[in-house]
This record gives sequence, structure tokens and C-alpha cells, in this order.
Amino acid sequence: MLTPFHLAINVTDLETTRVFYGEVLGAKEGRSTRSWVDFDFFGHQLSFHLGPVMKTENTGHVGDHLVPMPHFGMVLALPEWQALEARLAAAQVAFILPPSVRFEGEPGEQWTMFFSDPSGNPIEIKGFADLEAVFASH
Repeated sequence: MLTPFHLAINVTDLETTRVFYGEVLGAKEGRSTRSWVDFDFFGHQLSFHLGPVMKTENTGHVGDHLVPMPHFGMVLALPEWQALEARLAAAQVAFILPPSVRFEGEPGEQWTMFFSDPSGNPIEIKGFADLEAVFASH
């Protein structure tokens, strides 16, 4: 069993962050103050603090795409990924890279989608038919 990770990043507004992570992504809100809020993000602790958001650039070469760096996200079982994809589409979330499959037929085949939170923090969600293949190299 994996242990939870903790990630703390800046956002520009706590209320839009609450709506996006809580209502759109379905994360459960935890503790908060006037300047930060915690969420249970698929069993991991995300803390969002008011402050300048880190600069990102599309410099990550993955297949035929340049992806935003840095970014964070989750690896989900494919049915969970598909449910989240439908939830994002229903909420009309704009995708940086739309949902697609990459490395098809290869070790590590995965479904992926990139989008940003309201503060511009890029997020990647990956889906695997077999979670044992997350670290497959051949």
C-alpha cells in the first residue's frame, strides 16, 4: 500500500480553488485558514496557499507533444479515469491536451489528459487498464 504524498502549491483565490477541486474534481476539503486550504486528492494531501503561482512552460517532450512543466497529477485505474474525464467534460473544463491514449500497444500504455486549475496550475491525470504497468519499461 502506498503512503499519501503531500504537495503544497500557490493559488490566486481560495474560493475558486474550493469549487474546482471540491465540486469539479470531487476532492474532499480538509482543514483551512484564511490563507490556505487542504484537500484529500485521491488519498493524498494537497495544500493550496494564497500566493504567486509558479511559472510553467510547455517544455516536456512526451511523444509528439510538449507538455507543461512543472505539473502534478494522479495515476488512476482506467474506469476511475473515464469517470473523471466525463465529469470534466460535463463541467466544460478546457483541456491543454485533450483525453487520449499514448504508447498504445506498448508497455506502459496509458490514457492521459492535461488541464489547469483556475490559478493556472497544470494537472495531468493518467489512466491505466493495469496499474501494474505504471512503471513498465519493456
